[in-house]
Amino acid sequence: MFVKRSMVHAAVALAAAILMTTVALGQVAQIGGQWRILAPVPDPRTEVSTTSDGTLIYFLGGYGVTLAGELSAPKPLYSYNPRRDIWTHIGNLPEGTNHAGLVHLGGSLYIVGGYRGATRDPTARMIIYDIADNRWRDGPPMPTARGALAVVVANSRIHAIGGELGEGVPTGVHEIYDPATNSWEAAADMPTPREHLAAAVVGNQIIAMAGRNSLTSTLTSNEVYDVTSNSWAVGADVPIGRSGVAAVSLNGYVYLFGGEEFDDGDRTFDEAERYDPAANRWERLPPMPTARHGLAAAVVNGRIYVLSGGREAGFSFSRLNERLTPDP
Repeated sequence: MFVKRSMVHAAVALAAAILMTTVALGQVAQIGGQWRILAPVPDPRTEVSTTSDGTLIYFLGGYGVTLAGELSAPKPLYSYNPRRDIWTHIGNLPEGTNHAGLVHLGGSLYIVGGYRGATRDPTARMIIYDIADNRWRDGPPMPTARGALAVVVANSRIHAIGGELGEGVPTGVHEIYDPATNSWEAAADMPTPREHLAAAVVGNQIIAMAGRNSLTSTLTSNEVYDVTSNSWAVGADVPIGRSGVAAVSLNGYVYLFGGEEFDDGDRTFDEAERYDPAANRWERLPPMPTARHGLAAAVVNGRIYVLSGGREAGFSFSRLNERLTPDP
């Protein structure tokens, strides 16, 4: 009789767990949007960096592959004109890089951190490209060398968050560069040390999402930094944990794309989700046409361009350029 009761209790508990999971998943509403495939990136890459000045998209770095099948560190810097659907080679990087942060600020591109060349050797280097002058120069290095970090602009200052200090050593370190003083300062560390994360800015908040650490490659962590108070809070978990993701902000929302996992079999994700910081709520978008990780994303005129990345977990490469026009 005891065995039967235990089996009944176990069955009830399992049913309750399934119901709770179903309810939780059901709370993530589905919203609309249209994907379109556009002119491919000029060469296949992964773990790339991109940003926008509001008119053009700038694309650089990452891993490439030679004709002999060896890893390379492509130096070409490209711009993409979304209105004309045309790519243009505008210069070459002084040094190849992968897993780097890239932002646009005040007419310049800032490449922050990453790994040198085609290695996993983290760097603190900041390289600045003055667009109008077509000129490269070095800025002051970050206090902490790291790759696979998240880099964003908030209130005209550059925030470098998290990343990997060395192979398998994640960090939550948070450092801010102020162009007005040409110097770095420490800020409150992100509570969950991680790398291969993504971040985006809405108002005075920086939303840091997903990523990996020494325990898992599918973190669901969503932590929100308040620029005014220099403090972190916990947001609603990412619906599907993964790493190697891309994120942008648009009209008060944060959009999260793609990713990979190694914990339960290697795979890539075609997931696209939207986070509303004001309501602390996630919504599902139509999935990307192509599942991938190591991708990058940028916004121009209310449309989101999701570029490059690997179709397979680990080292794989693509020239993909997929555009999402989300519903309001």
